[in-house]
Amino acid sequence: MSNLIIKIERPAFGGVFIGRHEGKVVMVRGGVLPGEMVEVSVDEDKKDYFTASVVKILEPSPERIEPPCEYFGICGGCSLQHVPYHLQVRIKEEILRDSLKRIAKIEMEHAASIINDDPWNYRLRAQYKVSEEGLGLHKKGTREVVKIDRCMLMNDKINEYIQGAHSILKGVKAKEFHITGRDQLVARLITKKAAFSIEDAERLGPELMDAGLSGIVISRGREEPDCFGKTYISLDLSGYEYTLSPMSFVQSNWKLNQEVVNIIREMLGPLKGRRILDLYSGAGNFSLTLAPDAGVVAVEENRYAIDDGKRNLEINGINNYRFECASSEKFKLKEEYDVIILDPPRPGIRYRLIKKILALGPETILYISCNPSTFARDLKRLSGKYDIESIRMIDFFPQTYHIEAMALLRLR
Repeated sequence: MSNLIIKIERPAFGGVFIGRHEGKVVMVRGGVLPGEMVEVSVDEDKKDYFTASVVKILEPSPERIEPPCEYFGICGGCSLQHVPYHLQVRIKEEILRDSLKRIAKIEMEHAASIINDDPWNYRLRAQYKVSEEGLGLHKKGTREVVKIDRCMLMNDKINEYIQGAHSILKGVKAKEFHITGRDQLVARLITKKAAFSIEDAERLGPELMDAGLSGIVISRGREEPDCFGKTYISLDLSGYEYTLSPMSFVQSNWKLNQEVVNIIREMLGPLKGRRILDLYSGAGNFSLTLAPDAGVVAVEENRYAIDDGKRNLEINGINNYRFECASSEKFKLKEEYDVIILDPPRPGIRYRLIKKILALGPETILYISCNPSTFARDLKRLSGKYDIESIRMIDFFPQTYHIEAMALLRLR
């Protein structure tokens, strides 16, 4: 099929923009903007729509800017560097509103979005692939690894370390290298057991530490990880010490994360004597600061995150907080709770858990989501019994298509 000339109409989730050709929807991947006239090549001709890739920008938007990163369009990480930040925010707000309207029939005024003062160098965790050339990220749309010397989303400390680590990890039989931190750095090297021996770990671990790590965890398949040095960092979480290892999930935009934690405390109001259930809790990021007033039960299936969380409780002298090692879906809701905090992965909340929450009927639900589609679906399911008090977009990941959102629900 020959190339198409179309006008870009609107954004959609996943770094996709929508246009039309003879009435049929064209879903375009690539650096485009609403209002632009573009030439695209058709990748797939589906029954109801085309998928397409940009060939040429024929009439650029006056809003378009030059992407500052040399890897933009090659690396698959960023999708919006050609868009000024204020417009990135508007695009994400539009996508969130559209998802809620289409899927959940929810139309309401959103609270002010939580956004970044500086949309660059905000990440304190990087997940690099290991290749014959050193460390890199996947080339857009492929499994090929592009060597990256400096990522403009990572903080300076990570970028400095990576430049020296290329030569150490070049050709090492490993899959991924995850590095976390700001003032201090810890890392995790992920390998297959058959490709990496204990002797390899004992040789490489100290070498990587000498290059600037405080500690490293080497995961060899399903074997118990080999640990070298101090394998966790300490961060400030709204006045509390929050420790974190490379085996746990972290909200990598820590500055914005702290702002969200403070907003959650304000939204929930007085908590004295109330009981909180934090599902998908990680190491307690969203509920740790609530515990001095409220009793908290945190449910998490990653035992390494629970280890971090228990360390955080001990360091901060928090006693009215307990972790349960279980999946949130399988956890038995035996007790009564005043507040439930939900922060599920992209697939959202399974319907059987939604039913258990509705049967329990807590007074307040706080739902934090990283997928507008499943967010809208789950809010629709909860809205039969709950009023949605507020919704707001959170831009944890500038320059990328990722969108997070937060809703506060009250029992009707």
